[in-house]
Amino acid sequence: MLTNSHITTILPVVQMDRARRFYEEKIGLVPEGEHADGSFWMRGGDGATVALIPRPDRKKAEYTTLSFEVANIESEIKDLEGRGVKFEDYDLADLKTVNHVFSAGDEKCAWLADTEGNILCLHQDTRRH
Repeated sequence: MLTNSHITTILPVVQMDRARRFYEEKIGLVPEGEHADGSFWMRGGDGATVALIPRPDRKKAEYTTLSFEVANIESEIKDLEGRGVKFEDYDLADLKTVNHVFSAGDEKCAWLADTEGNILCLHQDTRRH
């Protein structure tokens, strides 16, 4: 069983330097180093790993590739916007954001794109936070 296995998210990137700057400077992940396959690994605060892997011919993501659970989504949005991160806003029949936040039941979500077109999400479980 993989129940106790560490999970690494692998994200394709077109320009490694640009992607690294985004994840290190804007998002705040801690760099770990390059691996033999050309990927660059980073670590989040709870030990989660993100590997950026060069894919110059990649297509733009059409779905969320990485989600960060946060205690206070509004505070995180404000902090990230202060670092130059831009959030998406939606006004669809089943998805409407207010101040970048979509609320549904016990969850709040906000979406942004990294420099490589990967869609990222901030989510807050209001039952826990």
